[in-house]
Amino acid sequence: MERLQALEAWAARQLGQETVDIAPASADASFRRYFRVTAKGRDYIVMDAPPAHEDCGPFIAVARLFGDAGVHVPEVLAQDLDQGFLLLTDLGHTTYLSALNESTARELYLAANDALIRIQLASRPGVLPDYDRALLTRELMLFPEWYVAKHLGVELNAAQRATLDTVFERLLTNNLAQPQVYVHRDWHSRNLMVSDPNPGILDFQDAVFGPITYDLASIYRDAYIQWDEERQLDWVIRYWEKARAARLPVAADFGDFWRDFEWMGAQRHLKVLGIFARLYHRDGKDGYLKDMPLVMHYLRSVCGRYDELKPLLLLLDALQDRQPQAGYTF
Repeated sequence: MERLQALEAWAARQLGQETVDIAPASADASFRRYFRVTAKGRDYIVMDAPPAHEDCGPFIAVARLFGDAGVHVPEVLAQDLDQGFLLLTDLGHTTYLSALNESTARELYLAANDALIRIQLASRPGVLPDYDRALLTRELMLFPEWYVAKHLGVELNAAQRATLDTVFERLLTNNLAQPQVYVHRDWHSRNLMVSDPNPGILDFQDAVFGPITYDLASIYRDAYIQWDEERQLDWVIRYWEKARAARLPVAADFGDFWRDFEWMGAQRHLKVLGIFARLYHRDGKDGYLKDMPLVMHYLRSVCGRYDELKPLLLLLDALQDRQPQAGYTF
């Protein structure tokens, strides 16, 4: 309560008010919280990022970087890094997730593709942290540590650990061979806002320099909303065509690009299953448990399509006590 009062008083001073109306805007999977404040008939967002747990520096830097790339991000109007407070412009109330339906999806997703291409065209090495082998591996290890051991309560035997190591290495080899661009890292329906221009982009502070398909896998294999594969293919093809025209370093053959997209998605799904389990078991946040089945569906579908990933599907069968199913492979 003391921190909220300090945040409210700070926001009022920045806006030249004695008091402001303040209400929760959103929270995320970290220690950050967001509040909407109203002053002189206009809405603003105040970020509360406790310095003991969060660093506002990357948010400020990436907001400038992406804004310079020509996409719609919040403007940082005031900052107090000692307290962990930021005053931001408000991108509105409507997330992509709340607005997506059969009639709006095409327009919203193609706008997201255009914004992603603008960000990627601005890419330069040495500006953002590298999405390197060490980081990709740390993410993969969340799966055995938090999903398998903690959530399922299973201790892998030596053969199962070896299977996981083999498949992880295959995924990493693919991921690291992909062209490198700026990666938002959570480019999905909860972090894109319906705004003018579309989309408004949030939660970009963990951006890195890494595989070109990562953000596409985030949005079209979204943990929070599912589309049939025909539409996924259509939207990814449209991205690929525009990216090629813009001379981004995408694979010349779409089949190769789709494979990269799917394998990058598998890395992300393994990570997300571990993160969702950790949010529940360590942080007491159970809201993500309902999203696990869709993430597992994506992972199983990809593993079932490629012979090199089939060992992971068999391991998932064993972990979930499921029988192997026949299917097509590439």
